[in-house]
Amino acid sequence: MSPSRKREAVEHLEQTFEISQRRACRTVAQPRSTQRYSAQRPESETRLVRRMLDLVAQHPRYGYRRIRALLRAEGWKVNGKRVYRLWRREGLKVPRKQRKKRRLGSSQNACHRRRPDGINGVWCWDFVFDHTTSGSLLKWLSIVDEYTRECLALKVARSITAEEVIDTLAELFAIRGVPSHIRSDNGPEFIAQAIQRWLGQLGVKALYIEPGAPWENGYAESFHSKLRDEFLNAEEFASLREARGLTRAFQEAYNQARPHSGLGYQTPAAFAARCTPRRGAGTFEGSPPPLAAAIDGSKDMVRLS
Repeated sequence: MSPSRKREAVEHLEQTFEISQRRACRTVAQPRSTQRYSAQRPESETRLVRRMLDLVAQHPRYGYRRIRALLRAEGWKVNGKRVYRLWRREGLKVPRKQRKKRRLGSSQNACHRRRPDGINGVWCWDFVFDHTTSGSLLKWLSIVDEYTRECLALKVARSITAEEVIDTLAELFAIRGVPSHIRSDNGPEFIAQAIQRWLGQLGVKALYIEPGAPWENGYAESFHSKLRDEFLNAEEFASLREARGLTRAFQEAYNQARPHSGLGYQTPAAFAARCTPRRGAGTFEGSPPPLAAAIDGSKDMVRLS
């Protein structure tokens, strides 16, 4: 039995049988000096715990592994065992989210079957919704590089048209290059013929997942889970302008500061900086194909709502 367990046993005997500390120590073979010893925590550990609690307050949905990564990024020389010991001692715990069991699905375009082979290999996109404090609808368009986990675009608006999606993609293509594939849902939001024809002109292959199987677009679902858990559920938006400002700050922090467990607790930006461009990655020069060529009649300009 360890000295700490013996100390607990002595205290139990004292309280239960109302005996002296001397007799209780003799019963469990615990030296009285050990029983009375009070450990003195070093000042460095006090500062470490204080900083750890500050990080937990800033990121209440982070576990001890991600907190450790943030501490190491700040220069603290700590290992996982020490952070875990202090985490348990302070009574910290991230509430578990109950997850429903899902089948993998059989689509050949699912994320576990068609995997990215490098930067710009596969992008994924989807929409997520929330409301302002007054109840007005807000809609986010997210575009993620599945290989580096970077959030390439996070656009929020009251509603998003096919033309606005094309504008966002054209800007990304000009800055980052043209991806080989884009994975997305095949529901009403992505059947706009304007977007399909425009992507086809650039040689981008669409990977449509099976209907009713959002988990096949797993990278987008994973990002939206973090977006919902760490941002949408934690913020209240008084207006669209405020939502846009907070969204920009979240996107920057997600790419530049947030350690990602799937990347060995590197940030997406740091991981991308260490990667070499994928061989054969497309480039986007000059002006994008005109919208008039992609849009055939007003019926194709459906509103993605």
